[in-house]
Amino acid sequence: MRNIFLLALIIGSMFVNGVTKGYAGGWLVYSKPEFKGKVIDAETKEPIEGAVVVAVYSKQAIRVAPESVGITIDVKESLADKDGNFRIPSYITIIDPFAWSKPVTFIIFKPGYGSFPDWRVRPPKGMSMEITFEKFFSGEVGVEKEVWVTTDPWKIGSESKKEKVVFGVVELPKLKTRDERWKASMVGITGYTSKELPLLYKARDEEDKTLGIK
Repeated sequence: MRNIFLLALIIGSMFVNGVTKGYAGGWLVYSKPEFKGKVIDAETKEPIEGAVVVAVYSKQAIRVAPESVGITIDVKESLADKDGNFRIPSYITIIDPFAWSKPVTFIIFKPGYGSFPDWRVRPPKGMSMEITFEKFFSGEVGVEKEVWVTTDPWKIGSESKKEKVVFGVVELPKLKTRDERWKASMVGITGYTSKELPLLYKARDEEDKTLGIK
């Protein structure tokens, strides 16, 4: 009985420690901060109202030693307001002891525009899609900071240098052809449907109807 009590006390303290520190390093605790940003037109710099923003929460889990697989834990949506601003609340859950946190990834979609971060919309200033977007959207929106970036994020062994980056602001290019719009609309997450992502799939359906696909 005493050993069981001590074990419960240790697990409880680890859980509380992870929650209070607000990071994803606590054992069994997967914790992510609030994310904020602003979506604007790449040419006019005007806000894009109604852009759908999806945060994808994932973990890396050991399934057959020594192999590990990436698993999506959950997804959360937000809609950009008339000023182009969006907010996704902080998120916390419990994961199994044979898994660890992966950085949050994002999807941003608005009919008629290039989708983020796929295809024409590349990571801001060469930032890594998987590692730094979490920080990019968790800072103060519109604040310019000097950070290390890679000269070509798609090339292995690319050099790094310091550049100024405006945090939280994403510019989407207006698309001109039907083929461009069709490619940009091919966004989604395997295993998730309109039930879990109603805003994203509604926007995609609207685009499909506009393009005559449905």
